Amino acid sequence: MDSETALELVKRGVTLLFLDVPQHTLIGIDTQMFSVGPEFKGIKMIPPGPHFVYYSSSTRDGKEFSPIIGFFIDAGPSEVIVRKWNQQDERLVKVPEEEEERYCQAVRSLEFDRHLGPYNLSQYGDWKQLSSYITKSIIQRIEPIGGEISIASESAMRINTPNTMMEKALNEQLNASKFSTPSDKSQTRGCYYTSIPRVIKQKGIQCQQLTSLNLDKTQLLERVLLEDYGGSEDLLLAELQFAFIAFLMGQSLEAFLQWKSLVSLLFGCTEAPFRTRSRLFAKFIKVIYYQLKHGLQKGCADTSVASSLLDDSWFSADSFLHHLFKEFFLLVQDASVVDGDLLSWTRKLKELLENNLGWEFQNDSAVDGMHFEEDDEYAPVVEMLDDLSSSEAPVI
Repeated sequence: MDSETALELVKRGVTLLFLDVPQHTLIGIDTQMFSVGPEFKGIKMIPPGPHFVYYSSSTRDGKEFSPIIGFFIDAGPSEVIVRKWNQQDERLVKVPEEEEERYCQAVRSLEFDRHLGPYNLSQYGDWKQLSSYITKSIIQRIEPIGGEISIASESAMRINTPNTMMEKALNEQLNASKFSTPSDKSQTRGCYYTSIPRVIKQKGIQCQQLTSLNLDKTQLLERVLLEDYGGSEDLLLAELQFAFIAFLMGQSLEAFLQWKSLVSLLFGCTEAPFRTRSRLFAKFIKVIYYQLKHGLQKGCADTSVASSLLDDSWFSADSFLHHLFKEFFLLVQDASVVDGDLLSWTRKLKELLENNLGWEFQNDSAVDGMHFEEDDEYAPVVEMLDDLSSSEAPVI
């Protein structure tokens, strides 16, 4: 870009000033990660709004790395965020207010400009797709005390978590010496995620009715939306995005378990997608589509523990995701009425899984191309709802 445009982006954009960071330290923001060089002092030209910053300290030879520490920010235009490396704790810490103000003025005077790496704006679109529902209030609602998200603070909860082959594989890698847990004094309370019941327990109703409630989690979804999210569908989707980002970029097992709980809750509904919450499910499938599309990209989060699990454990044919998707695609196939946007995004998701993972689903499904004869009695009725236009669908 020309120098005038670049200068304007520097002045209007957010700046991260990271001082005294050792060489070879890995520092990431959103979908981008850098290895610190000798002249590095931060990142400039960051678009205002929510972002996820994460880093991992290195041994002197740059071959071994500590567990990633990450935190969300929501910064306004021209805002400067200052952190200084604490050698003893091997982490970025805030500086005193007076010192911070001096550094902010120096940044605005471009004194640090040649030491600041530019944010790769060509990848900003990918980040927006992954964080479209995340706001400052969401970050404040969920983030842990102090804001730092790290597997190092999750040792206590890891003892009894592995249930699936994927979770066991993740747990083994996180327990390996390369990602060993520091002393207990570094452990803090985790994120304030919403508690999602796995099983509905309700006194005073018949066994058959209770079984029905657990087979179709629509009523549980309605209760969670009302009691925990104040009826806001977007708050639920924001937490889903928060958890996915904290897991994929921040290596948080706690975040993965929350993401899995929310995904399982939504895919556990058989009535809500077609009757009471069609708009929510159209937005939900769109969110999942972009999460998996990013997770399946070659080179995605190469420095993350998650990267080595995405192809094998995450997406094996016997994974919980394969089961959930298969059941949902069958639901869409058998539904008598399907929202048009939900059907469109379901088709895109199915194609993504088939093309990128080689998963096979029923080929005569309603989500395969939407080509039906006018007198086909098994074809779903497509309804277009006003709130979510199909023009939002990506061109693939």
